[in-house]
Amino acid sequence: MLSELEAAAVLPARDLGRAKKFYREKLGLTPTEERDGELRFRGPGGSAVLIYETENAGTAKNTALLWVTDDVVAEVAKLREAGVVFEEYDLPGLKTENGIATTGQERAAWFKDSEGNILCVAQDA
Repeated sequence: MLSELEAAAVLPARDLGRAKKFYREKLGLTPTEERDGELRFRGPGGSAVLIYETENAGTAKNTALLWVTDDVVAEVAKLREAGVVFEEYDLPGLKTENGIATTGQERAAWFKDSEGNILCVAQDA
């Protein structure tokens, strides 16, 4: 069954070279594998991300990938130092202050990668 299998996030990229540069320089991630038209990243605990080249990149309006941290403020600061620009939202039930939204005991900040995919770094209570 699927409960016994490893899962991976899959993200589209219009320009794989540009995406590779963004993930390396802005997020500090180096591909663990490169294939024709694909980049693969592995993280702790078996997490995995596949980025593939397609014209559909940046069309989703939802969060495509989420990282969980113990300190979202510190993580946002590090990412900003690397040149990441965070989204600001002022919606019913979701308002960011300095890029970070607080809902109950959770805090989260969203940014777009070089391909327009919406990514998030979040802190759970």
